[in-house]
Amino acid sequence: MTESEERLLALARQVGTADVVDAMGRLHRHRCHLLDLASPTPGRLLFGPVVTMSFFPTCEQSLPAEKFNFVDVFDEAVRDAGPGMVLVMASNGYPDVSMGGGTKISRVAGKGLAGVLAEGRLRDFDELAGYGMAVYCAGESVKWGGDTVTPFEVNRPVVVGGVGVRPGDHVFADGSGGVVIPRGQVRAVLEDACRTKESEARLAAEWSADTDGDD
Repeated sequence: MTESEERLLALARQVGTADVVDAMGRLHRHRCHLLDLASPTPGRLLFGPVVTMSFFPTCEQSLPAEKFNFVDVFDEAVRDAGPGMVLVMASNGYPDVSMGGGTKISRVAGKGLAGVLAEGRLRDFDELAGYGMAVYCAGESVKWGGDTVTPFEVNRPVVVGGVGVRPGDHVFADGSGGVVIPRGQVRAVLEDACRTKESEARLAAEWSADTDGDD
């Protein structure tokens, strides 16, 4: 992780998803927030620049497994990625299908990524919780999804939960939800979120003091 990314992470740790969504709303009108995320460790912050992996309906004729498989497609996605990046997996219309489990996601942990944001479901939450990284998805699954979707292409713009995600954008997610921050505006958004949170905390303290005085 670069020194710049470490400074951004330090800012990110001071705020929550709602703070970042509010800060984004002061800059943009487009949808940037993600709701109803599940995680094996919902208190763990997911933050970092994005690499993407897009899934496609399985077809052995068009997408032969010897080429279109999780290991090879993932390795292509992270070929130029450094530690601290986030793998975003787009289901392309299959949010209730498993996109991976403990064994496949262990490869993400082994590459030193900050974690995973999956539009679909994931298996083996108990295993995922032990990997030391943040994982957010649509929920836990018990059924393998390879008969329904196949890893297809990497590092192209994708849509996750109605939100556009481009390689190099930043993902921020915690137990309350997630938000996608455009590349080039991450510091400005996080600094605004921190300032506003501090200002609101002071205001809340003042109002609380006024209320105590009235009693």
